Amino acid sequence: MKYLKYLAIGILFGIIMTKSEAISWYRIQEMFRFQAFHMYGIIGSALAVGVIATQLIKRLQMKTMQGEPIDIKDKSMSIPRYLFGGIIFGLGWALTGACPGPMFTLIGNGYSVVIVLILGAMLGTYVYGLLRDRLPH
Repeated sequence: MKYLKYLAIGILFGIIMTKSEAISWYRIQEMFRFQAFHMYGIIGSALAVGVIATQLIKRLQMKTMQGEPIDIKDKSMSIPRYLFGGIIFGLGWALTGACPGPMFTLIGNGYSVVIVLILGAMLGTYVYGLLRDRLPH
């Protein structure tokens, strides 16, 4: 019962992703070929909402539902971390046509082949965990 609100939010997220066509392989390919603004608009909107929400949390010193202060730590600027991580993420996204968030939505829409992508993402996360101490952070 406690997790029903998270399930409801996940279902709502999936519906929004589907209706906005953010899970469409063709829309993703259009974005990477610079043929359409659609996905850039979605990503830009999400970025704007995230920046505004983060600033509100920091400036209003908001607290969690349990009453604990929300502490968002600043990240150190590390060009290799963002450059290599972004390249790997972007290549994976371009090759598979799926970002990690919408992969679960694709399964919900009946594209069971996406299970292979999820297994690949889990394997990549596991390998990252093994190599984390040796990577530039």
